[in-house]
Amino acid sequence: MNGFPALAAESANSGEGFHPDYFEQLAGLETGNFWFQSRNALILLLLKKHAPAPASFMEIGCGTGFVLSGIASAFPSAALAGAEIYSAGLEYAARRVPGAQFMQMDARNIPFESHFDALGAFDVLEHIEEDTVALWQMFAALKPGGILLLTVPQHPRLWSSQDERACHVRRYTATELKQKVASAGFEIVDNGSFVALLLPVMWLSRRFGKTGKESHQDPMAELRIGRIANLILSAIMSVELLLTRVGVRFAVGGSLFLVARKRA
Repeated sequence: MNGFPALAAESANSGEGFHPDYFEQLAGLETGNFWFQSRNALILLLLKKHAPAPASFMEIGCGTGFVLSGIASAFPSAALAGAEIYSAGLEYAARRVPGAQFMQMDARNIPFESHFDALGAFDVLEHIEEDTVALWQMFAALKPGGILLLTVPQHPRLWSSQDERACHVRRYTATELKQKVASAGFEIVDNGSFVALLLPVMWLSRRFGKTGKESHQDPMAELRIGRIANLILSAIMSVELLLTRVGVRFAVGGSLFLVARKRA
């Protein structure tokens, strides 16, 4: 499908958990936006700490390939794969990471067994009703001792029309995420909150942000900010990432991160 192996062709353009026509907007927004840049920095920090030399890595729900391009730069010798249920995103991803293997695939049916050294799913699980099924599939796809990295939106009380526009089905508590990951057979080795220092700003934005028609229809309205605001928020996130690097783990934030290991 579109030149990529299609493993769940019936879902390739369904728009069930995400609208495929958003990929073009997403690809144009990611590179210069503080949130995407900071999340990439966090992912690389965690991967270097917990899986410093992965021979193979797959990203589930790779979207436009922005995260995978960062991993490709940090781990040039790793065999990389990207899976996305919506084939429209894979064209952007393949341009960003031409050396990776890409496929159209449903996270609830991963056709690999004990194959990867590390797997990542970054802001993906909240789009999937059967998130526990996806976690079981990720467990099966990892080699014994393999590492799983996750990021998800935190705090059900932060639920807003922004989540609905983004096709989320839930926001997680830390307890819920840890329980679901552990129930899939994983050993949790690291977890914490992300976008912690900006949580008050995020709360105010969700409660008193723009409510016009254009904003109501735009799933990325919250991330469309001016250059000065982007620089300020990026500087704050740099401080948070520095604290995370030295071992600080925040209990609350806009997002959760979790690292788990498949028991050998």
